[in-house]
Order: sequence, then C-alpha cells, then structure tokens
Amino acid sequence: MKGTLKQYLSDYQQIIRLGLPIIVGQAGMIVVGFADSIMVGNYGTNELSSASFVNNVFNMANLACMGFSYGITPLVGALFSKGKHSEIGELMRNALVLNVLYTLLIISVMCLLYFNIDSLGQPEELMPLIKPYYILILCGLLPTALFNVFAQCSYGMKGTSMPMWIILISNAINIVGNYLLIYGHFGAPELGLYGAGLSTLFSRLFSVACILGIFMMSKQYRIVRNALLETRCTKSELSRLFTTSLPISLQLVFETAAFSVAAIFVGWIGKIELAAFQVMLSIGTLGFCFYYSLGSATSVLVANASGRRDIKAMRRIGFAGYHLTLVMALGASLIFIFAGEFLIKIFTPDVNVVNACLMVILPMVCYQLGDATQVNFANALRGTASVMPMLWIAFFSYLVVGLPTTYLFGFTLSGGLVGIYYSFSVSLFLAGLLFLKFFLKYTRSS
Repeated sequence: MKGTLKQYLSDYQQIIRLGLPIIVGQAGMIVVGFADSIMVGNYGTNELSSASFVNNVFNMANLACMGFSYGITPLVGALFSKGKHSEIGELMRNALVLNVLYTLLIISVMCLLYFNIDSLGQPEELMPLIKPYYILILCGLLPTALFNVFAQCSYGMKGTSMPMWIILISNAINIVGNYLLIYGHFGAPELGLYGAGLSTLFSRLFSVACILGIFMMSKQYRIVRNALLETRCTKSELSRLFTTSLPISLQLVFETAAFSVAAIFVGWIGKIELAAFQVMLSIGTLGFCFYYSLGSATSVLVANASGRRDIKAMRRIGFAGYHLTLVMALGASLIFIFAGEFLIKIFTPDVNVVNACLMVILPMVCYQLGDATQVNFANALRGTASVMPMLWIAFFSYLVVGLPTTYLFGFTLSGGLVGIYYSFSVSLFLAGLLFLKFFLKYTRSS
C-alpha cells in the first residue's frame, strides 16, 4: 500500500510539473478569450452575439485541426522515451505535410459554409458583422495548425514551457490589439468586431513565426531539426500518422459540434440568448482549460510508459490524472457558484443578458464532473495510441445522443437556453464513461 501511495505521489508531481506550463498557457488563452468577449460585449450586444455565432462555428474547425495534431504527441512521447531523436524529426516532417493538407481541407469546408451562412437562421441584423469577422478567423486556421504541430512535438519531448511562453506573449499582443482596434484608442481606427478579428489574426501569425524561429535556432532541437530537413515523407509514416490523428480530430469535432450546433439552436431563440451563450461559454472554459492541461500531461506520461511497455504504470498514471482533474472540477464549480454573477457582469452591462446568464449557472455546474471525466480518459486513451474507439464514442455520445437531447431539452420540452445547457450533461457523462471503459480495456495486465 505504501509503495502504491508513493508511486501515486510521484505521478501527481510529474503530471503537475508537465501540466503547469500548459495550464499557464491555457489560462493565458482564457484571459485573452475573456478580454475579447469583455471588450466586444462592452462595445455592443450585437457585436457580442455575432462573435458568439462565429466563434462557436469555428470551434469545430479549430479543434479539428488541433485534434489532428494531437496524434503526434503519443508517437513523439514513445520515441523520446527511447532516445530516438532523429526519428522524431522524420515524424515531424510527415506531420507538417499531413497537417497542412488536412487544414486546407477544413478551410475548404468553412469556405463552403460561408457561402451558405445566410441559410443558418441567424438574426438578419447580425449578418453585416458576422461575415467580415468570419473571414478573418478563417485566415487564422493555417498558422494555428502549424503552431500546433511544433507545440505537440515539444509536449511529447516533455518541453511544455516554450509553447506556454509563446502563447502568453501572443495573447498579450491580442489584448493590446483589441484595445487599439475595437475602440480606436491612440489614433487607431475604431473597427469594433472587425478590429477584434484583425488582432486575433495578427497574434496567431506571431505565434507560429515565434515557435518556428525557436525550433530553427535552438541547440535543443538540433538533431530533430536536421532529421526534419534531411528526411523525406513516406507513405508508411503518413499512413501511421493519419491513422492516429484522424480519430482524435473527429472525436474533438463531434464533441465541439454539440456546442456549435447548440449555438445555432440558441440563435433561433434570440440574440439576447446568443450573447448569454457566448458569455457562459467563455466562463465555462475556466474549468475546461484546467482539465485539458492536466489531460495533456497525463497523455504524455501514459505515452512514455507505453514506450517502456509498462502497462501497470499506464493505468496508474491515467487515474492519477483523474484524481487531480476531479479536484480541479470541484474548484471550477465553486468559482461558478460563488463568483459567477461577478464574472458575468464583467462581460456585459446588458441586464437582459446578465439575467439569462444567471439562469445557466446551475446546469453548467452539473456537467463539470462529466466534462472532467471525458477529458481525462480521452487523453489517457490517446496516450496508449489506441485511438480508434475515440471516434465512435464521440460520434455516438455527442451526435447520435447529444444533438437530439439538446433539441429535446431546448425546444420540445420548452427548456430554452437553460434546457440546452442541461442537455450537455447527458453527452459528456456518456462519453466519459465510455472513454474510461476502453482505457481500462487497453491497460489490462496480461
């Protein structure tokens, strides 16, 4: 018993040490997300509603690209644990080519959606704001995807600090850009929501330029860099990466679809509810960023243990990550309960939006445990590189069960915005239990 407790304590320390820089980076993204919503929300309710629609639609695209890059992490982690740095470089070259092609496919889909955006039933008066903002966010997809490839490689090599600092600096640039371009301070043009989009695009271009510069100049990455520049892409490596990456990407797409389609549903109710949805989604990311950060660290350590073929350590690390994530879920829930009203009023002065948000606090607290469970065990499963079950679990939980439940709670049962938020608990808990089941299956000792 003492030995097990000592091992768990060691796992906790490793997860926190690896996860802390990711948490800081994610917290930085939360701050800039807050700043975006606060600045746009205080500029106007129509701007906030428009940003809500576009950001939620693009959540699927962003997470599709991000999830595709997640397939790199367990493969790099397994190679890193064996000291195979040259093979990491070869893997990265193939990953860059594959991720660029995949992102271009996503961009094509989003372009098709743009030309049909008028048919999605959103308030007509928001269209002049939605369309130009949509284009700017679309332009940021490719630089974000390139950044993700280098960041996930760094995470797999246990280097979580460097991407963290880049994210923090780019987020600071975004906030300053928002201040100048939304309101027109210090002689800058007053561009409102369009200014927020320009600032976001510039910060994304900065982040990829920065991480690429560090990778090309740092001695730490010399062996990996040389292998990346000198090797060629191979069908076998591209196929292996695609097989690992696509299920993770689609898993995140299906999960995000539950929220993105919900945003479209909310737009059918009204622009006040749509603005409230954006505010509460921004606040809700407080919990998710911590779960995701610890999950990423858990995934890396599970992948390292998988490289050593230590099945017992893989399972123990998965549950160590879950213990820490549950603590985070409790903390997030307490913040929502006791500081929710304070946070809401920072985002918007509109009394109607504030009242709509207050009604959603309880259902948002209800799904924190489900969210924490699905994030942790999805990442733990990702670390095993046995990712195919993630695809059908996400499809079944979020689309087959989740979307009909959202419509049922929101419209058939006349729950409105509150009913839509309660529906998220169903899909998140279902996914969490299924991810847990398959993680236990793939870490069963023979």
